[in-house]
Amino acid sequence: MVDTHKSPDGAADVLIVGYGPVGQLLALLMADRGRTVTVVERWPQAYPMPRAVAFDGEGARTLTAAGIGGLIGRIGEPSGEYLWQNADGQRLLHIDGSERRLAGWPESTSMYQPLLEEELEARGARLDRITVHRGHEVVAISEGPESADVTAVGPDGTQRVFTASWVVGCDGANSFVRGRIGTPISDLGFSHDWLVCDVVHHDGRRFTPNNLQICDPARPRTSVSAGPGNRRYEFMRIDGETIDGLNTEESCWRLLELFDVDRENSTLRRHHVYSFKAGSAEQWHKGRLVLAGDAAHIMPPFAGQGMSSGFRDAGGLAWRLDALLEGRAGTEVLDDYQEERRTHVKHAITMSVNLGRIICQTDPQAAADRDLVMKAAAERAAAAGQPAQQRSPLQPLTKGFLRRAANGRPARPAGALSPQATVARGEHTALFDSVVGLGFVLLTSQDPAVLLDEEHRAFLADLGAHVVQVLPAGTDPQLAGESAVVDVEGVYGSLLAEAGADAVLIRPDFYVYGAAAGREDTAALVGELRAALSGARVPAVV
Repeated sequence: MVDTHKSPDGAADVLIVGYGPVGQLLALLMADRGRTVTVVERWPQAYPMPRAVAFDGEGARTLTAAGIGGLIGRIGEPSGEYLWQNADGQRLLHIDGSERRLAGWPESTSMYQPLLEEELEARGARLDRITVHRGHEVVAISEGPESADVTAVGPDGTQRVFTASWVVGCDGANSFVRGRIGTPISDLGFSHDWLVCDVVHHDGRRFTPNNLQICDPARPRTSVSAGPGNRRYEFMRIDGETIDGLNTEESCWRLLELFDVDRENSTLRRHHVYSFKAGSAEQWHKGRLVLAGDAAHIMPPFAGQGMSSGFRDAGGLAWRLDALLEGRAGTEVLDDYQEERRTHVKHAITMSVNLGRIICQTDPQAAADRDLVMKAAAERAAAAGQPAQQRSPLQPLTKGFLRRAANGRPARPAGALSPQATVARGEHTALFDSVVGLGFVLLTSQDPAVLLDEEHRAFLADLGAHVVQVLPAGTDPQLAGESAVVDVEGVYGSLLAEAGADAVLIRPDFYVYGAAAGREDTAALVGELRAALSGARVPAVV
């Protein structure tokens, strides 16, 4: 397969190696910012094997920012309940996150990845700024002072050289770009082989719970939603089995009988044995090369954070590359990206590994001990009328591009993911991002004209930031004007009040940069943002 778009003349702003979901999302986020994007992808077609089945609410918010939000209901569904049982069917853990909507979307959305990739690629095909070269394998990268040249071999064996200001490796766990940077993926020493079966049922069955983990030492196994009309079953390889022997249709049907699935009531769409590992790269950025997604980190699937972490990379990288290309930021923002994302993703990796150690236990006595501990915790929670507590894979940022307190830590609420709730302005009542817009946002409890002087208002306007006063629920939306919104659900007033702030500054990837109380502190907050973008060392808040 040859190029899917006409290639523009000259160098691109960004060249992305790899066109899986993370590369696709990053391409859309950059193109929507007016940047030209070249994509080089080794596979002529989208990779056909089973992979991710879910993304979190933050991922859904970022997909919506890239123009995919209206399609999420077709390619995905709220993940709903997640129940862990032991071999005897006893409850070990129950999680229902479908109602928690910090980002404006369900905490988890189950989806069919091939459909998601189709929609991402289709939107990219409609944007002239994105040029995709499928069937081209990168074989060399050379860097100059202002750009990098990427050499790739096309389907006919001909070499082509592509030039861009920045090169982003979204090329998976065996990343060529990461090899060029010279940093390996660390290996945490936790790895297992699992047979994955993607199935479509024909008997109208319903699933309660929607997602089931059976912690059976004889055969750990999983049944989860893979989006509307699709089901994912997974079976761990046990001692005495080979990968080749397990990766057959006969093995699939034999094991699927454990879930009452057979050729009469279902179709097996695809199957594959994958070996998950856990680790991350120490260096995510060098010169004009940057990493995102599986090129930078890999993890077991049990916390549902693999794809979501890649989407988080894309969101955090897009605004930084745009600021660099615009001349508003120095390369220090990429150092911040490396420190911030590397630290943040380690929590998700650690949690994924810890969950995996529980699930993948094949020693009967150790499994029995595990069951006793988890059942006791579940019983205590039930007696107290509370769900069993499970540490969240979502954590605030602790490193990177944030306002800091005197102790060097983020000055609360810096690093927190900002909420997305319903707001109103004029005739428009919808989620915050839709009403206010994307980019930097300064939320205020006062009239911005009073809180900010002319210099800082001009800087924010030049940055493309939205300066928005939060009006209390019950205010007539017709009175909001262009610089205010009615806080329909009271979420943003609470955010400001809990921070003891008159202003909260939110980054384009929805994380809070910092908060300020009063006119003088707000001026300092905006000034610190300006200095941080330029690469200056910003003093801590006393």
